[in-house]
Amino acid sequence: MSTYWGHGGPYETWVDFLRRWAAEENPDLDALPPLAQDDFPGETWERFALHLGEALDLRLKSWAGRLTEALLAAPDEFSAGRELAQARAGLLTVRAVAGHPGLPESHRRRFRELVDGQIKDLQQQLERRLDDLAAANGSDPRWVERRRRTLRDNALTATLTPSAAGSADPWARTHTADRPRRRVITD
Repeated sequence: MSTYWGHGGPYETWVDFLRRWAAEENPDLDALPPLAQDDFPGETWERFALHLGEALDLRLKSWAGRLTEALLAAPDEFSAGRELAQARAGLLTVRAVAGHPGLPESHRRRFRELVDGQIKDLQQQLERRLDDLAAANGSDPRWVERRRRTLRDNALTATLTPSAAGSADPWARTHTADRPRRRVITD
C-alpha cells in the first residue's frame, strides 16, 4: 500500500483536479493518474469519495442553473432545443469525470449511477414544471406542448446512451445508405 497523501502523489493530483474542475477551470482530464483500490486505506477512499461527490454535485448544480437560465431566455423552440443540445455536451463531461478509467471500477460504477440518476431526475423535473405551467391559469397550452416536444426531442437523458458518448458534436447525424433518397419536385 502506497501513501501519497501530502506528497503530491496521485491522490493530491486527483483532489487538485477535482477542486479546479468544480470551479470550472477545466483542467486536463487525460492527465489524471490511475488509482487502484489497494493504493489507499478505506478512510482515504472515503475522503476521496467526498471530494469526487462534491465536485460532481457543484458542477451539476452550476450546469443546471445555466441551463435553466438559458431555457427561460430562449425566445423560441429552436433556441431552446439548441440550449438543450449544448447542455448535453456539458453532461458528457460530468459523466466522463464520474466514470473516468483511472478510478477503481467500484467508484466508476457508483458515481456514474449517481450522475445518471441526477440526469434522469432533471429531465423529469423539467417536464413536471411544464405540467405545472399547463395547470396554471394564463399559460398558453400550445406553447407548453411545443416546449414539451422540444424537451423530449432534445432529452438530456440522450447522454445516457452509448452512442451519445461517441459524438462530440451534438448536432452530428449519421447518414445511412439504406435510407431512400428524397425526391425534389420543382416547377
